[in-house]
Amino acid sequence: MGINVEFNPDLALRDYGEFRAGRRKEEECIPDPLEVGKTYAFLKKGFRNYWFFGEIPLLETEGEGRLSRPKASIVLLEATHFLLDGEAHTKGKYKVVEVFDDGGIHFEAFDRVK
Repeated sequence: MGINVEFNPDLALRDYGEFRAGRRKEEECIPDPLEVGKTYAFLKKGFRNYWFFGEIPLLETEGEGRLSRPKASIVLLEATHFLLDGEAHTKGKYKVVEVFDDGGIHFEAFDRVK
């Protein structure tokens, strides 16, 4: 028996419409509007490990590994593992550095393209 841990090079959250429809918690979704300089909370199921030493992309997920291009560049401020209803979860905070709305390339692997 082992411990399942996922290493994430990005933060992938759901569309805010999922919260409005009552299918997800607000922290599981990309805020609308998403504002530069603002700090937001996030919530993910499972043990997640993230990169803390620079900017990472904020993506939108539909689940099953279906991810968007980066919606924003963020810096993670904290991440904590905890149990919620007997299941492992990761919660934390991130700060928005820049919001993208041009469809361009803003990251190459782990490197931020400026």
